[in-house]
Formats: sequence, structure tokens, C-alpha cells
Amino acid sequence: MTSSTTSAPAVTALDPQELRSWITEHEDLVILDVRSAAEFETMHIRGSYNVPLPLLSEHTDELAARLGSRVVLVCQSGVRAEQARQRLGGAGIDTAYVLVGGVPGFATAGGDVVRGRQRWALERQVRLAAGSLVVLGLAGGQFVSPKLRLLTGAIGAGLTFSAATNTCAMGKALSAMPWNKTAQEPTREAAILQFPSVNSTSSANSEMGQARVS
Repeated sequence: MTSSTTSAPAVTALDPQELRSWITEHEDLVILDVRSAAEFETMHIRGSYNVPLPLLSEHTDELAARLGSRVVLVCQSGVRAEQARQRLGGAGIDTAYVLVGGVPGFATAGGDVVRGRQRWALERQVRLAAGSLVVLGLAGGQFVSPKLRLLTGAIGAGLTFSAATNTCAMGKALSAMPWNKTAQEPTREAAILQFPSVNSTSSANSEMGQARVS
């Protein structure tokens, strides 16, 4: 009789209270906020870095080469942070954590956050836009043309596809709206290159150690 062993799945969710402890205990901790710059400006965890998900997706390998082993990904609710975790996982970073409850959950737990100009969160804007289009489709189908009811079906199909693929085309479109923009959107140079390369840091430390020995 042979027995097989299976490894337990890696734990990728991080509780807000545990993150508060990590911030105090671990100097190598890197908190990446993958929301838009406008959301980051509204409220973010003190000491976190803003690398919006589209930018992270475009430069995943380059960013992964510059991150250490203790990375926490945050967004508004956890959806975009999970997408970022999967992308980084494909680039070799398999130790990233996703903050449960996002930035609002961290603030509710008493975490240290920086507040700025208040805006609606992107997820809330998506709910408003989708709900408004459904109401418009129903009302238009009743009073204007039955064909407008197709709009309701299209929104339902879009939301179903969004849930199945863990993506949100409407959220991506809304993030490009003027009210969701800030004066300084993160660039590759500002968001990615701010992290020193892990390899170059290791080489520098090695050289310093050899210098001490000699």
C-alpha cells in the first residue's frame, strides 16, 4: 500500500491586524498599492508604493526582479490585488500576500493611513454605472423601444463575464475618466525604478563584505 502526500496550498491572504504587526516588525516589507493614482491619493497605507495594476501588468518581470521576499498587495477590495499576485506569481514571486478588505479594511482596523482628496472608490463607480444602465434599459424598453431591453442583458452578460474572468472592463474604462485622474500619474520610472534591483543589492552587499574581509 502506497501513500501519497499533498502539499497544502500557499496562504496568500493577510489580515489587516497582521499587516499592522508586520509594518512594525519587518524592515524588508514592501506594500504595493495597485489602485489608480486617484484612489491612492484619496487614501493609502502610510509607507505604501503606488504601482497601478495596468503599469504592473506591463512591467511585471521588471518589477519582480526588484522585489524582495515580503510583498503585500493592496487595492480597494482585494480583486485587483489578487490579479497582481497572479501576475507576479507568473514572474517568480510566489510569496506575495493580498490584504483582506483592502485599504478601507486596514483603516477600519486602526491602521495608519494617509487621507487626501475624497473620491468615490472605483468599485463604487462601477456599481453606480452598471445599475444606472440597467434602469435605463428597463425604462427605455418600457417607454421608448423594446430593443433597449437588450442593454440590460448586455450589462448582465458583462458582469457575469467579469466575475468569471476576474476582470472588469467597465472599471478600466472608468479609471480613464477625468475625475479619476491626478496631476501626476505613475510612470515606469517613478513607480518601477524606485525599487533597487535585488540582484544589484545582493552584489553590493557581497562586495562590501569582501572589502571588510580584505
